[in-house]
Amino acid sequence: MKERIFYLIRIYVFMVLMLILAKPAFMLYHHANHSFTFGDVMQVIGHGLTLDLSTALYLIIVPFLIILLSIWLWSWNGLYRLLKVYYVLAAFVLALAFVSDTSLYEFWGFKLDASVLPYLSTPKEAFASVSVWYLLIRGLIILLLTFIFYKIMVWLTPVQRERRRSISQIGYSGRSQRQHGLFFISPVKPIGTRLLSTLIGILLIPLFVVGMRGGTSVSTSNVGQVYFSQDQFLNHSAVNPIFSFLSSIGKTTTAVKTNKVEKGEYEYFSQKALKKQLKGIFDTQSVDPDTLLNTKRPNVLVIIMESCGSIFTEANGNGHVTPNLTKLMQEGVYFTNCVANSWRTDRGMVSILSGYPAFPDKSVMKMAQKCETLPSIARTLKANGYSTTFLYGGDANFTNTRGYLMSTGYEKIISEDDFSKKERGDSKWGVNDWVVFGRLLDIIKEKTAAELAESTANPWFTTMLTLSSHEPWTVPMKKKFDDPIFNAFYFLDICLGDFINKLKKTPAWENTLVVILPDHSVQYKDIDQTKPMRHMIPMIWTGGAVKTAKRIGMACNQTDLPATLFGQMGIKHDDFTFSRDILSKTYQRQFAMTNWTEGFATYDASGFNAYNLKSNQVVAGKDGEAIEIGKAILQITNEDLANR
Repeated sequence: MKERIFYLIRIYVFMVLMLILAKPAFMLYHHANHSFTFGDVMQVIGHGLTLDLSTALYLIIVPFLIILLSIWLWSWNGLYRLLKVYYVLAAFVLALAFVSDTSLYEFWGFKLDASVLPYLSTPKEAFASVSVWYLLIRGLIILLLTFIFYKIMVWLTPVQRERRRSISQIGYSGRSQRQHGLFFISPVKPIGTRLLSTLIGILLIPLFVVGMRGGTSVSTSNVGQVYFSQDQFLNHSAVNPIFSFLSSIGKTTTAVKTNKVEKGEYEYFSQKALKKQLKGIFDTQSVDPDTLLNTKRPNVLVIIMESCGSIFTEANGNGHVTPNLTKLMQEGVYFTNCVANSWRTDRGMVSILSGYPAFPDKSVMKMAQKCETLPSIARTLKANGYSTTFLYGGDANFTNTRGYLMSTGYEKIISEDDFSKKERGDSKWGVNDWVVFGRLLDIIKEKTAAELAESTANPWFTTMLTLSSHEPWTVPMKKKFDDPIFNAFYFLDICLGDFINKLKKTPAWENTLVVILPDHSVQYKDIDQTKPMRHMIPMIWTGGAVKTAKRIGMACNQTDLPATLFGQMGIKHDDFTFSRDILSKTYQRQFAMTNWTEGFATYDASGFNAYNLKSNQVVAGKDGEAIEIGKAILQITNEDLANR
């Protein structure tokens, strides 16, 4: 049994070492955007070790079971073959986790978890952010690492080739000779020794269980236990990607597939305390709102700009990147303190169009049955005589976008399949914004011509989602900036500015409200989730229907668009439970909130505060009333979603 235990220790140590070495490799890959010292690397390794030790135990369960079987089946060559199959799988898992975690982090800013799985159902869009060479190189690295890891594990495995010996020499009776064969491990000879070895193996099982759960205390191993710094990059570097993925997979996939939400997932307060925390936060009434429009029934055009957070506007000193947006801010109504609800398009669209908050760990858009119960701008305007259209140059099936749109009142959906092959070009995400804005202008002109011909007012609501300002940041224009990200947003700005200028020259302009805002922002250099600018977005109302230029500094969210819009139009919006008319006299308690996969942030009179849900600690600002309100919002919205 001693040989078997030493073998198990060797494999375990190898697994732990690989998990440890992945950390400095991860940090070195991202060193351009994150500074750290050798001492930081040591702290990352030290604090992350507990999860590495636990994860390695999961990885050696199969070898452990095989050595137990080998006590009785030591001469069966199939055990060694089975072990080598497992080595291939384990080596591939290690390589895939290391490479995918390191690669995804530069786009998403958080460690590998199960939120990546739903996007793989549409691989074209999932991989559109990167080039073929990018994928090919990483694929080759995964294969190379798999081969190396496999060879090391085989080398660590004791294997014996039996020679012709008499059975008496090895303690067996029966046939006097055996054929040459490859044996996984030395035989355990007498029956008593085999029984004792089996008992020892069984007694090791509780040690495995305790090690995998992280001890004998009530709390089990979790991602947050490795957090040790105010620098989130260091915390993320300490997280084991395999553990992070496995610990999140059940909750994420179950919510999407079953449309079921656990009511008690964010249970912080009693119902009485919950109401007290949220008093005045979600007053959805419109009482004597400040009037921005010169008509109650304008045509409404919502332009959702891919990723265009305030980072890339004059709010962050980058007005030269988006000069047309700067001009529109001056000409129209500019909401200077608007906050994105989340970090992905599928979350942001639901917040904008349904006034429904986002969640750190699930996408409502992907829950088909829940989508049918959501309120929406399109459904409400449709009930008030508006025609409804959605325009996007990409795949409308991505993340169940089409299902959500159809469920919430859009009559016509135009996507990349409605463009010619020439118009689609070779853009990874779909038809570039220049072409799509051209189609949008044609649609508006057609609607206007039909109205003039029929001498009737047929109001319309149209939504366009742009796509060119997205990884890999390649756009069809001459290079303006050395920074490809700036270049992509400059291209979006040119397309938007040209469209607005052309729309101004049409009869539709005078009776049209154009609402411009992003779906979310992105991490840029050191502006990560713990920085206030990371979540800030520009929201602009322009068009002939806008009465006068104005700046509104109230803190608000994307979710507040429906109630604020309907307040201006005199349309009831009681079904938008979490949308607030920020121009109403009742909007007294200013509060905005955003979240990402592992935490949330708040904006109010106390400033900016951020809280990590995995480590249960404040990572920016201070622990106080704002954090408590954030927790209460998570609780009440999760309960609402569970009941839909």
